[in-house]
Amino acid sequence: MSRPASTRDLRPSERAFVAAMSALGFGRFEYLRIERGELVLDPWPTVVRDVKFGSQDPGAAKIPPAEFELKPQVAELFEYIRKVDAGEIRTLEVKHGLPFSMEIEMAGGRRHA
Repeated sequence: MSRPASTRDLRPSERAFVAAMSALGFGRFEYLRIERGELVLDPWPTVVRDVKFGSQDPGAAKIPPAEFELKPQVAELFEYIRKVDAGEIRTLEVKHGLPFSMEIEMAGGRRHA
């Protein structure tokens, strides 16, 4: 299971992170550790929220259902993370609750499944 298609395919840490990205909306996560292809969320990564005054975030009030199909960006993020043996995402930029771009420091290289 390299590329997840829906929330049913996610690990508990990935489910928690999808919810966190959705709640953030716009901003970035910093210093997310990856060990053996999985996000390490303890301690929780630094969260930096982007705030624009005079505008509303239309997605802020929406609560996603318990099960849903993943957007391609989310599936691609977890597919990438699952191939990393060890590393740290320095910054993961989030727009509209979806991963947009990241900077990652590799420790030990990528694992090729």
